[in-house]
Amino acid sequence: MKEKTAVKGQAAEVAARQYLEQHGLKFVEQNVRYRFGEIDLVMRDGKDWVFVEVKYRTHTQFGGALNALSSAQTNRIRKAASHYIQLNLIDAICRFDVIAADPSGINWIRSAF
Repeated sequence: MKEKTAVKGQAAEVAARQYLEQHGLKFVEQNVRYRFGEIDLVMRDGKDWVFVEVKYRTHTQFGGALNALSSAQTNRIRKAASHYIQLNLIDAICRFDVIAADPSGINWIRSAF
């Protein structure tokens, strides 16, 4: 069961990347992992850097993908993004977006946290 969910999660990341590219963002990197956190997608929106968390849920019950992001997860993503910014010497505006995907479609929340 977990393997099916992982495959659907990967497909959601591909769909999220394509969706964002269709909306004018430029792809930089995917699945950036550090021991303390992970960034699903790194994109550019003009001069701004965008760190994207992709959430996929097969069911919309319990708030679906939109409500699947915990405060602990946001803290790990922030920590990973901070590390990424330092490693890549980024001196630009950065934001955190969420792509919430479920069978009904994709929701893009800009500046989600």
